[in-house]
Amino acid sequence: MTDAAEATKANPITDSPFVAQLVKVWRAHDSHGHWDGKDDAKLIEEYIVDKAARKALPIIADPDPEILWRMELYYNAIALLIEKATGVMITPMLKMSHEGFGRMVLIGGRLIVVNKQLRDVHRFGFDSYAKLAEEGEKQVKAGVEMIEKFPEAANY
Repeated sequence: MTDAAEATKANPITDSPFVAQLVKVWRAHDSHGHWDGKDDAKLIEEYIVDKAARKALPIIADPDPEILWRMELYYNAIALLIEKATGVMITPMLKMSHEGFGRMVLIGGRLIVVNKQLRDVHRFGFDSYAKLAEEGEKQVKAGVEMIEKFPEAANY
């Protein structure tokens, strides 16, 4: 592949505002600089769980604390992008059973901006970086649209 073709190749890590924000959220948690030399794609690679890897996981399992933390950072990135787009402070709230079922809500003012039922959290992940970007940006768009539809509740 030529340098020009390499330069124009789509890169979901740098091309996606959502994935870029997710990387920033991860890097903000690295207070000691352990991840400074780590590539962005490598930093968030655990979000990529293809169908074969997902199938290898047991159907029923308790979610690992690492998975819960990874999921929280994912929704924190969504919340931050909604805040940037609307100026409304967004608060994430997670309620999870030990079996991996629960709900994540992002709240702005008195408005539930994003409401996501969660199941099989131990299998949380996406088929590719592009799918990660697509799903994150879809949640951000839905949150912004909800605030635009009900601004009085969001700014209460």
